[in-house]
Amino acid sequence: MPEIRPSRRTLIQLTAAGAVAGAVGASPAYAEGVDYTARRTFDDWDRLFQEGGPGQPDQPNDNTNRDGRSGMLAWSQSYVLLGLIRMYETYRDTYYLDRLIDNVDQVLEVRDSARGVTDYRGLSLPAWRADHPYTTGYATLADSNGQPLLDLREALSYAEDTTITVSAGTRADTFSVQLVNTFVNRTVTLTDLSLDPASPDYAVARIYAAAPGPLQLTAEDRRTAPHAGDLPKFGSYQMHCKPVIFAVHTGMITYPIASFVRIVAGSPVLRRRYQRKAAEYLQACREAVAVHDWEYRSDHLIWPKGQPLPYDGCEQPINQSVGLGQTLVELALVTGDRGYRQKVAALGRMLANQLVADTGDAYQWHYWPMGGHIYEGFTKTGDPATDLSIFTPSGGPARQFEDISHGAIDVEFAVRAFRAKLAFTGRDMERIARTFTQNVAFTDPGGLPAIHTTVAGGATGAASVAAQAPRWMQATPWDPQVHAHCLALYNRYQPTPERDGRQAIGFGWLLANVAYLNWGAR
Repeated sequence: MPEIRPSRRTLIQLTAAGAVAGAVGASPAYAEGVDYTARRTFDDWDRLFQEGGPGQPDQPNDNTNRDGRSGMLAWSQSYVLLGLIRMYETYRDTYYLDRLIDNVDQVLEVRDSARGVTDYRGLSLPAWRADHPYTTGYATLADSNGQPLLDLREALSYAEDTTITVSAGTRADTFSVQLVNTFVNRTVTLTDLSLDPASPDYAVARIYAAAPGPLQLTAEDRRTAPHAGDLPKFGSYQMHCKPVIFAVHTGMITYPIASFVRIVAGSPVLRRRYQRKAAEYLQACREAVAVHDWEYRSDHLIWPKGQPLPYDGCEQPINQSVGLGQTLVELALVTGDRGYRQKVAALGRMLANQLVADTGDAYQWHYWPMGGHIYEGFTKTGDPATDLSIFTPSGGPARQFEDISHGAIDVEFAVRAFRAKLAFTGRDMERIARTFTQNVAFTDPGGLPAIHTTVAGGATGAASVAAQAPRWMQATPWDPQVHAHCLALYNRYQPTPERDGRQAIGFGWLLANVAYLNWGAR
């Protein structure tokens, strides 16, 4: 069978529709001793990205990319764009800006508003929606005439991997439900449910009483005029996730685009060449970040109550708030807009208040904001109308330390906000660098470079964790050992597109990390 090589335009469009942008082509065999600080390494691998080819995880039965809804523009394509920005900053060759423009134009073509698709509210907005595996799954149980009776809602990730079987109960007016999620290997069985609100077995009340449960299940009565003896049709049902536009996805995608605008604005030579594109991209970034204006609460972002997500009504993780903050820093610099500056300063205060100096004068912080509902834990009130969260009536406490991959987003924001003189201090930067050199990086018993999984240390990270380390490179000006250890990790594990490009997140991250190893070396 001849090899099929889709165009890069097709690959990016597939990403928004369901496949991974930045798919890996048939790569050559790389010898040991790849120079990860060489421009040629990035350029060769970027050409593979442009070519596309077999091996990308885009098959219809791939759980992470079914119908292209898993946010891969944010977690693959965005890193390609960021890598191109860092390569331009390193070598000052406009080839990288031209490459970026080619990709960005295609990324903008697959915004929801351009494709005519909507989020869960029915709004078609200038950003990029995602659903499975992140968002709440819905299954509507209907009667034999197709009239909706009951919505079952699963807030656990990978909800679309849940099959629901409805069968007869032991009494004529009851039914039983079994939910099986094959991805997380969890099963919930509910017997003898009733649709009579006065019954002690009323489905909505029983499911609420057991919430959140193994599948984070809740239910809603869909009937406007309940009838005695209502029963759902027996048989199988499937969960379907509703689309949401995530602030962190918007931030990851637009951050390198806004960086391009800032770079062009700072150079008369570049303005003459790229002024029209910069103006177009500036408008696109402003429109995209504005999609999330309703999520702000003082110095952080929340998932508004009713948004089909686990922990709706609660604060977003630190990295998701400041993920959007990365773009806001660039917009503040290029426009001087007071609103952007205030948002960056507020997000900076939030993150700064989460940073705790340890005995080694390095910072530690958590995934969820300290003092927030999820970090502290919350309980149901007995009435969904007054609960904090619809889809997770009670939850937490969740006090895990920030992992190094999401922590890299926090570090990127902190350094960029510091350099913009909008938040943080030089001492903060020194402590962040020590977080990496003292808490994250270490030498294993065999004398080889290794890495911990969180900003507080923790378990030893596998090669896939170590491969994310160069995303901390913004801290290397405060300690060159950041770059030295990241390079040592890459020399140890030797990641290449051939070996690592088939991961669910594609291969964009590898381009960004090689770009950062070039950037940090110079």
